[in-house]
Amino acid sequence: MKIVQKLKNIHFLSLMGTGGMSVLTFLFTAILYRSLSIKEIGIWFFFQSMLSFLDTFRQGFLSTAFVKFYAGTSPSRGQEVIGSTWFIATATTIILLLLNIPLIFIAFLIKDESLIYFAKFYSINLLSSLPMIVTMCIAQGDLRFGRLMYIRVFQVAFLILCLGFLILTKQNNLYNLMYINILAGAITSILCIILGWSGIAFIGKRTKACTKEIFDFGKYTVGTSISSSLFGVTDTFVINFMLGPSALAVYNLGRRLMEVVEIPLRSFVATAMPALSSAFNQNNKAKLISTMSKYIGIITIGLIPFLLGTYIFAGYALAIIGGGKYNGTEAGEIAVNIFRISATIALLYPADRFMSVTLDAIHRPQINLYKVIVMVIVNVISDFGGVYLFGNIYGLVIGTFFPTLIGIIISYYYINKGYQNFSIFHSYILSFREIKKFISNGFKTSGTISN
Repeated sequence: MKIVQKLKNIHFLSLMGTGGMSVLTFLFTAILYRSLSIKEIGIWFFFQSMLSFLDTFRQGFLSTAFVKFYAGTSPSRGQEVIGSTWFIATATTIILLLLNIPLIFIAFLIKDESLIYFAKFYSINLLSSLPMIVTMCIAQGDLRFGRLMYIRVFQVAFLILCLGFLILTKQNNLYNLMYINILAGAITSILCIILGWSGIAFIGKRTKACTKEIFDFGKYTVGTSISSSLFGVTDTFVINFMLGPSALAVYNLGRRLMEVVEIPLRSFVATAMPALSSAFNQNNKAKLISTMSKYIGIITIGLIPFLLGTYIFAGYALAIIGGGKYNGTEAGEIAVNIFRISATIALLYPADRFMSVTLDAIHRPQINLYKVIVMVIVNVISDFGGVYLFGNIYGLVIGTFFPTLIGIIISYYYINKGYQNFSIFHSYILSFREIKKFISNGFKTSGTISN
C-alpha cells in the first residue's frame, strides 16, 4: 500500500509522463533515422523546430498563466479561468492560421525544401492540437500528472503506429509523415473532448476581466517562451543555412540523448511552479527560497551519475538510435561529441530553469522576458561566432555555454536584489546533505523536495 501511495506522488507521475513520452520519442527517432535519408531527417527536424517555436505564441500565454490563476481556486473561478483560456487559445490559433494564408499562395516561389514543408503544413498542425494543449494546461493545474502522462504517451504511441504502417506499406516519405503528425494531434484532441478532459463546455464561462488577467500576465510569459524557443530556432537556422540539412540531422542525433537531462528537468519544473507559488502566496520567503534551492541542488547532483554513464555509453546509445549508417562513421563520432559537450554544459541547466520558475512565482515574469532576450542575443552571437571560428558544428555547441551562464547571473542578481538573499553554492551543500540523509535513512522520504 505504501508503494502504491509513493507511485501516486506528483513528482513521480510527472517524471513518468515525461519519461514515457521521451522513451517513445527515442523509438520514433530511431525508426526515422533508419527509414529516411539524412537530408529528409534534417528537413523534418527543421519543421518540428519551427512548429514548436510558433506554438509558443499559444502555449506561452497559457501554461504558466493558467496554473497561476487556476490552481487552488473555487470551482466557479476555475470554470471562468478555463473558459477564458479557451478564448485566448482559440484567438491565437486563428491569428496564426490567418498569417499562414499568404505563405500557402507563395509556396511555389520558395526554393528551400525545409521552408516549403513549413509553409504547407504548420497551420493545420496547430489547429489539430488545440484541444489537447488546453487539456494539458487543465491537467497540470489540477495536479493530474497521471492524466498528463496518458495524453502525451498516447499521442507519440499513435504516431509510432502510423509510421510503422507507412513503412510496412512502403509509403514512408516526408509528405505522409507530415500527415500522420497532424492525425496524431487530431485524434488525441478528439479523445480529450470525448473524455470530458478539455473543459470546452466552459468556454461560455469566460469573462473579460479574467481574460485580461491572463493576458496581462501571459504577455510576459509568452515573451519569455518565444524568446526561449529562439535558442533552438537560431541554432536550427544557423546549421540549416550555413552547414546544411545533413549537418542538422547529425546535430539532432547528438542532442537526442540530452533527454537524459530534459526528462527530470521538465517533470520537476512542472511540479515546482505550484509549490513555489504556494510559498509566495503565504508570504513565506524562507520556504520559497529553500524549495527553489533544493530543486536546484538535488536535480544537479542527481544528474551527475547519469551523465557519467551516458558519457561512457553514448556511442552505443547513439548507434541504437541512428542505426548502422552512423555507427563507426565520422557523422556518428561528431554526434557523440556533440552530446558530451552539451551534457557538460547541462549541469548549469537546473540553476537556470528553477530560478526562472521562481521569478514567475514571485510575480517577476518581466525579468524573465528581459533576461531571455539578452540570452538570445548572446546565443545568436555565439552561434555565428562559433561556426565562423571553428568552421564546424562544434563551435555552435560550445557557444551554448555563454547564454546559459548569462541567464543564471541575471536571475541570481534579481532574486537576491528584489526578493531574498541566497547562495547557489549553499543550494548544492544543502542538497548534498539532504541526499546523504535520505540514503542514511534507508531511502525513506522526509520531504526532500516539497510536494
